[in-house]
Amino acid sequence: MSRIVLIEPRPPGLHIFSQFYSPRLGTFILGALMRDRGWEAEVVIEEMEKIDFEGMKGADLVGISTITSTAPRAYAIADRLRSLGVKVMMGGPHVTFLTDEALAHSDFVIRGEGEKALASFAEAWEQGAGLENVPNLSYWRDGVIRHNPMQAHVDDLDAIPLPDLRLSKAFRDKIDGKVVIPVQTSRGCPYACSFCSVTGMFGHKYRFRSTASVMAELRRYDPQRHYIFFYDDNFTADTGRAKELLRAMLAAGLKFQWSAQVRADVARDIELVKLMKKAGCQIVFIGFESVNPQSLKAMKKGQTVAEIARAVKVLRRRRIRIHGMFVYGFDEDDWRTVRRTVRFAKKARLASSQFMILTPFPGSDFYGRISAEQRIRFRDWNLYDAHHVVFEPTRMAPLDLQRAQIYSHKRFYSLATSLRRLINFKWVDIAIAHYARKLNRHWLKVNRTYLTVLSLLRPKKKGQLVTVDYREEANLDQVP
Repeated sequence: MSRIVLIEPRPPGLHIFSQFYSPRLGTFILGALMRDRGWEAEVVIEEMEKIDFEGMKGADLVGISTITSTAPRAYAIADRLRSLGVKVMMGGPHVTFLTDEALAHSDFVIRGEGEKALASFAEAWEQGAGLENVPNLSYWRDGVIRHNPMQAHVDDLDAIPLPDLRLSKAFRDKIDGKVVIPVQTSRGCPYACSFCSVTGMFGHKYRFRSTASVMAELRRYDPQRHYIFFYDDNFTADTGRAKELLRAMLAAGLKFQWSAQVRADVARDIELVKLMKKAGCQIVFIGFESVNPQSLKAMKKGQTVAEIARAVKVLRRRRIRIHGMFVYGFDEDDWRTVRRTVRFAKKARLASSQFMILTPFPGSDFYGRISAEQRIRFRDWNLYDAHHVVFEPTRMAPLDLQRAQIYSHKRFYSLATSLRRLINFKWVDIAIAHYARKLNRHWLKVNRTYLTVLSLLRPKKKGQLVTVDYREEANLDQVP
């Protein structure tokens, strides 16, 4: 029996949800696919367990999935394994777009979606055949890198095996207790946000699993112990399909508590919002991105500030908590944007917020544009976690953009805000705020050197800069 080990490297830094870590599903799907082919399959989530390099010497193949921020760790793991004589395959968004870089550390790279490609690769491996017909595969042959043609995305998501979380020993030990279970019901996105690489990986077309398939997966879990997080980039993309699934959950008596990622336009359909609450929705994660209309237009978000405000109003009325996600650093952003964003988040009484820094992820339009403009200052992928400035903004100095994030988290998660929540017995929100303040202090401590380097950067276009010290409250309060 052939043996494959699939690894998800640990992320380099902390963020507000590090305490509630939930693994990505790709490794579990591919592990189930290989197990069903008769391979011995194992998944290792490094955030949850230590990698046993010596124990992997007997593996026929090790697959490593990586996003941009985990790429350096992924490469280090790959280098160590190859030094032990183990064949290494890499996949994920980062190596899809920077394939040659990845092949300096691995034997094979699968670009884009991996299910069809890995199945085809396994068949060639088992038969001792050549790799010329394996779709999406990049590999070394005779000292030269070969890139096989890309194949169309998987249309029938029901044909993909259900992810088996028990393939990870660490998750297997947790799954009988109270744990967050990731479930993905769709792929793709028709929008074209300039900072996002999702469409490069999964395409512009929405593809959905059938309600029967999703229900079969949900029945694996216990509503009394398991909290469901729907991993979809937009769970309510097709309102009719979302309603069908929610009604099926209600009819089956699957009284899970759950959360999902949605867009602000979910508030257009009041019936859908009511169904979400009735079916157990506790909190939604919404990429509001900005309250600057010019920034929303430039990023091609396809939503307005009015839509954002309406979403908050409708969801709070139905007692669905909101985690709002905002991004700073667009060419249209300055300190007015920062102040208005924090004011909005506090006034909207969001349960929690993330104020992230625009990051040029490979595969996004933004990456291509500012690379051409030579505005990228750091190419250390460890810093590409949306919490570090790695490029030169237009209207803010790099250090000021970093300070904007620090300032925003400090203001939103202030002690005064927590005291007001204490009066209303919002214990979960208070706990998150306490953790966020602790995280901010820790981040500042471990990033002293980075902040020093950032302070030394001199902007190339000084005339366009708006530099305001985030500590000067008097100045900031004058911003409308």
